[in-house]
Amino acid sequence: MKLGLQINAFDWPGGPAAIGPTLARLVRTADDVGFDSIWVMDHFFQIRSIGPEEDPMLEGWTTLGYMAAHTTRARLGLLVGGVHYRQPGLWVKAATTLDVLSGGRAWLGIGAAWNESESRALGFPFPPLGDRFALLEDTLRMAHGMWQGEHGSGEALDGRHVHAGRLLNSPQSLSRPRVPIMIGGGGEQKTLRLVAQYGDATNVFGDGPRIAHKYRVLREHCERLGRDYEGIERSTMQDIDPQLHPTDRGQAPTRIVDRLGELSDAGAQHVIVSVRRIAEPAALETIGRDVIPHLRGL
Repeated sequence: MKLGLQINAFDWPGGPAAIGPTLARLVRTADDVGFDSIWVMDHFFQIRSIGPEEDPMLEGWTTLGYMAAHTTRARLGLLVGGVHYRQPGLWVKAATTLDVLSGGRAWLGIGAAWNESESRALGFPFPPLGDRFALLEDTLRMAHGMWQGEHGSGEALDGRHVHAGRLLNSPQSLSRPRVPIMIGGGGEQKTLRLVAQYGDATNVFGDGPRIAHKYRVLREHCERLGRDYEGIERSTMQDIDPQLHPTDRGQAPTRIVDRLGELSDAGAQHVIVSVRRIAEPAALETIGRDVIPHLRGL
């Protein structure tokens, strides 16, 4: 099993001036202790399930570039990008740029998005859900075309929302056959069908029985489309709280391993965790020492 880290908050001691140094320390530590991937959210305000909107939030692609400069091994991505925030060609070009500058470590994480209030606040158009899914499919088709061959397919794309005259991409991504595409969300009719048709990974939420059901639905889509289900990496997003001291109420590392083992039994191959109290120096080191070594055989 792979273990990824999502950094979803930047409300660390020291205020804005401390965000850069703290983030650099955290991603270096995560890289050093063995996390396979490191992710940030694609939001402009903090989301309601984590904290107040006024809490600090960084723009995702800029943050990933900074993270690339402070890591050497882990793959990097957005978990996941909101498709309406950027034009399709920019999505592919940004992911390619990150891949080239990081030495082939980028993910393209993308989905149909949901945060209407954030978009309205900052003036981003927020199309109806059906239009966002159509834009997502156009973007995925463009990604496949631009990541073909040495410089892209060179063909035109005539999609429902996107009309592109020439799918050129230079420099080409280092990751081949393309930067891996993770499509986030568990919608059974549209999202998982798009994963089966275009994706290299799926990311779904829930406990073992819930994600096992989502993976079964994905398998059914793959069978209908003639896609190899085993060629799609199955990931899930989870929260954990490593126990740093005997008096802590958090989950002890052994309990974390047991929980991740249950997710592995449900079919997960890559668990991406957000870690409470991540800024405490021992948090990531505890996971690297007491959790990650036990996951490699799952």
